[in-house]
Amino acid sequence: MLTLLHTSPVHVPVFDALRDEEAPGLALRHLVRPELLERAREQGPDAVAEEVAAALSGAARAGARAALCTCSTIGSVAEAAGAALGLPVLRVDRPMAAAAVAAGPRIVVLAALESTLGPTRDLIAEEAERAGREVRVRTVLVPGAWERFEAGDTEGYLEAVAAAAREVPAADAIVLAQASMAPAAGRLTGGVPVLSSPRPGLRAAAQLAASDASLSGLRTM
Repeated sequence: MLTLLHTSPVHVPVFDALRDEEAPGLALRHLVRPELLERAREQGPDAVAEEVAAALSGAARAGARAALCTCSTIGSVAEAAGAALGLPVLRVDRPMAAAAVAAGPRIVVLAALESTLGPTRDLIAEEAERAGREVRVRTVLVPGAWERFEAGDTEGYLEAVAAAAREVPAADAIVLAQASMAPAAGRLTGGVPVLSSPRPGLRAAAQLAASDASLSGLRTM
């Protein structure tokens, strides 16, 4: 079983559909904790570290072989908690960040939430160091996008993201920092890769869950 830790319920059907395409038969368990993002935005990701660890510990006791955190803001906290527990935990945007680094040195990050910009920039730097590459990261906060998302205006939200992407000057890759932005990529055409996190993140997490070694050293709180 793979546990997914979300901070919005909109991700549940998205990842169920991706599971059906990428890993049919894989059992998913969804934990939806919007309050984690709310507090992380106000106080920083470290403020929710204990709650994230407790949620992942409960997932391990319930039979999770791995976990995927679909929130970019708290992804680093989730990975750290997983390491302490001995439970493989992947932040959904890590495979995307690695792909961005491979695409070239000029990377532009689009985000709807300011709290996502720093963690995404740090993740790309980490993946660049791992790959032995130099990158230049520029971050862009899409104005008004999050307000549209919170209001349930999905069309307006995605169009705001797509419009911001169209304004990006020369780049080797455009990174859509939040999983909810992924459908905006389909509105864009051109030679610059527009990278989103849900599909590669789910694919990598499914591989973790299928690994025979994924339960070695598991500790629960």
